[in-house]
Amino acid sequence: MSVVTFWNSGKEQTGKTLAIAAISTYMAIEHNYRILVISTSRDDKVLENCFWKPKKTKKNLGLFGPNTNIAMEEGVDGLIKIMKSNKLAPENITNYTKIVFKDRLEILQSYKGNSEEYKEITNMYPDIINLANNYYDLVLVDLDSNINSYVVEKIIGASNLVVINLSQRLTCIDNFLEIREKNAMFKSKKTLLLVGRYDKYSKYSIKNISRYMNEKNIVSTIPYNTLFFEAAEEGKVPDLFLRLRKTVDEDDRNGFFIAEVGRTVENIIYRLQNLQAKR
Repeated sequence: MSVVTFWNSGKEQTGKTLAIAAISTYMAIEHNYRILVISTSRDDKVLENCFWKPKKTKKNLGLFGPNTNIAMEEGVDGLIKIMKSNKLAPENITNYTKIVFKDRLEILQSYKGNSEEYKEITNMYPDIINLANNYYDLVLVDLDSNINSYVVEKIIGASNLVVINLSQRLTCIDNFLEIREKNAMFKSKKTLLLVGRYDKYSKYSIKNISRYMNEKNIVSTIPYNTLFFEAAEEGKVPDLFLRLRKTVDEDDRNGFFIAEVGRTVENIIYRLQNLQAKR
């Protein structure tokens, strides 16, 4: 049971949430893990739009099966109410999630309340993550940059792996290098660098970025892919991955996309196993 937190500096769009959607979908299809993705944003539809088309009527339906309690309030909103009454057990978290793949991938949707309430409930995210880690094989946390620094440090400190999300812009890379120099937690071996919306034709290729940052390991990527970005707006990411999973020609742009997502997933799994072995 492991927690993988996805972080960025908050100063630039890095495709973090879409990267989580791609990684979690690939993992659920290709590996035998029970995965929960937790959105820590407020009223953010990016993750939801990857897996479900917007509906006027509220239905708690997943791609491959319905969730168990349609009457319950979904997502963090419902979960917080139960937590405040001290009645939440780890195995009951699934009652508040939406299912993508039954027994494989679930999403805990973002908080829908007002901004003042959101500031208060963010303090409860470390407890939510800890409870989830007692039930799911993998908990992937989409860490919002608006959460206060104390909670961010607490979540990162309790994570087994922290995925640092970057763009290919030199200013973004330099900004992170400055942050890393000032903050020891980003120098830890439990961090992994990931470039989202990656363009392999850019001068800032993963080899050049790795060299520039003095990284021994090649940086992971989620390439820009037109079909993926369209699917992420239409609730069709699972369908896309199922359709493209056998595409093996890396000279084909879709084959390259799937191969790089797969390489990133394997890097995450390998790093988790390696860190666990060293405990």
